[in-house]
Amino acid sequence: MSAQLKDVIIKPDAPSSLLLDKHADYIAAYGSKKDDYVSKSVSSSVLVQGKMDTINVDKAVEFVLSCMNFDGGFGCRPGSESHAGQIYCCTGFLSLTGQLHQLNADLLGWWLCERQLPSGGLNGRPEKLPDVCYSWWVLASLKIIGRIHWIDKAKLRRFILACQDEETGGFADRPGDMVDPFHTLFGVAGLSLLGDEQIKAVNPVLCMPEDVLQRIGLQPDLLS
Repeated sequence: MSAQLKDVIIKPDAPSSLLLDKHADYIAAYGSKKDDYVSKSVSSSVLVQGKMDTINVDKAVEFVLSCMNFDGGFGCRPGSESHAGQIYCCTGFLSLTGQLHQLNADLLGWWLCERQLPSGGLNGRPEKLPDVCYSWWVLASLKIIGRIHWIDKAKLRRFILACQDEETGGFADRPGDMVDPFHTLFGVAGLSLLGDEQIKAVNPVLCMPEDVLQRIGLQPDLLS
């Protein structure tokens, strides 16, 4: 007997269009809570540039590559199971260090595109439920290695939109669950990578607007 596939069912009345104003209100409400840990963590996050010489880049690249698995993915340490979140961190790092040529893009792309389930959502590793956060981790990794066209974009978009809260705004991990700022970021950024024209283009390596990176002259490597 084969194992039952873990997935979710998207209800016919689930949101099917982007509730942009609702999401803006939701994020603005978080910004007004000065003591909220989310506000503190976001405000303390900065992009450090020009400091690459403070670490041994060659040794760091060597370690990251030692975490590459037979399936093309990456674990958190050598021999650990491949996971989409870790793959994003490693592909982003290899982009910033000019080492994307070290990847087996086709093998990794195949593992990543297999994360898409019949609902259209993406999971982080086999036998797990889909989650909006992987609309970023998986999709951004595919964009970095030039294989984003290997998934069904229309089905993924439908899944992401179904995870919106029509009353409060924001995105949840799955349809019907509680929304939070992190999944809202991943949902909006994922829709950007899917080409939603209502959202600014987001860079897949740094999860920042492309126009901001262009202004500061920072363009991480991507594979074609």
